Amino acid sequence: MANTLIRNAQIVLTMNDDRAEISDCDIHISDGVIAAIGPNLSVADAEIVNADGCVVSPGLVNTHHHLYQTLTRAVPGGQDALLFGWLQTLYPIWSKFGPEEMFVSAQIGLAELALSGCTMTSDHLYLYPNGSRLDDTIAAAAEVGMRFHPTRGAMSIGESDGGLPPDHLVENEAAILNDSIRVIDAFHDPNPGAMVRVGVAPCSPFSVSRELMRDAAILARDKGVMMHTHLAENDEDIAYSLSQFGCRPGQYAEDLGWTGDDVWHAHCVKLDDREIDLFARSRTGVAHCPCSNCRLGSGIAPVRAMRDAGVPVGLGVDGSASNDVGNLMSEARQTMLLQRVANGADAMSAREALEIATRGGAQVLGRDDCGQIAVGKRADIAIWDVGGVESAGSWDPAALILAGPAKVRDLFVEGRQIVADTRMVSFGLNEAIVRQNKLARKLAEL
Repeated sequence: MANTLIRNAQIVLTMNDDRAEISDCDIHISDGVIAAIGPNLSVADAEIVNADGCVVSPGLVNTHHHLYQTLTRAVPGGQDALLFGWLQTLYPIWSKFGPEEMFVSAQIGLAELALSGCTMTSDHLYLYPNGSRLDDTIAAAAEVGMRFHPTRGAMSIGESDGGLPPDHLVENEAAILNDSIRVIDAFHDPNPGAMVRVGVAPCSPFSVSRELMRDAAILARDKGVMMHTHLAENDEDIAYSLSQFGCRPGQYAEDLGWTGDDVWHAHCVKLDDREIDLFARSRTGVAHCPCSNCRLGSGIAPVRAMRDAGVPVGLGVDGSASNDVGNLMSEARQTMLLQRVANGADAMSAREALEIATRGGAQVLGRDDCGQIAVGKRADIAIWDVGGVESAGSWDPAALILAGPAKVRDLFVEGRQIVADTRMVSFGLNEAIVRQNKLARKLAEL
């Protein structure tokens, strides 16, 4: 039995049902599960991790990403574009990717998330050029040690049929559904503590047909997996839905079976009151991506209204081509700040933002075994050193988002340490960075 004892934490932010904050606390991890929490624990033959002067939280949860995009950060021509123009700039570059690009970009994106305290992430991979497969990113996650929810995305309507992506990047819909079945059967684990859970994720209402959206929902529910797509991201998105479908995005989603507690939508910046009520009643989740929404000028999502109505909300860093940075602690801070800009200084506390980043994200991904520090939950734990310059002078070390490090000191996933003393220890990050930069230069020269 593998035992680890996190000892002498200054404060443990449990995010349990009571939202307890425990001072001077130890945490016993046994075989990937939290076995005990309390002061002065004694565990024979345990590996000791000293958390003196540290705040301990559940690992952060990322509910929306496009990991392949870490190879296309700050691309000229896309830096100042709105969503549709940005996509049209990047599609030709992404069409040059292959399995190596998918694997390495996922490694880098996952490591970046881990260093920001993230222990579990979804990924939305919706294009598969030159022999790429979802398997490439799943292999990367296994090497990094991240708890992973990859989704089999897809695009099926190209420019010649009125869609946004170029024709050579779209797939046949029957092939999409068949490959979705393949990856679910090969990799999906429905059990508690699962390291990989696969979802079904047509890219967006403007890149797949109505029939594929409906068939994907039927397939996902037959297989017992979750469903994910983009929805109501900006004004262009709303205009497209009204023009092409004769209804708003929320109605379109409901008509095709895309509401329910097994569904989460990315962005939802432009949901109106009726759509918020629909999502609350159906327990449909939202992946809020504040930095990406700012970067693309999409607007401020109505997170306060969603939360008050009972909509499950988690955070997402979105793809690095539209965000450029994959730091989930920064997303939590940005969430708090934007809700205050929109609704006043008391609209969201630092603790609520951190709750959205941990317990909230786990709920959106259907993981009641994660997202909190409680006996019996999975040992996904972040240790934050509040002895540094970022926290110097802070009267409330638990207010990490106000005055705390944006980089984690130590990180455990399923009880296994993947970050130690702010460095990745699960794989060779420096070598991966060199490989990534070579691939990025090669793409720029093509």
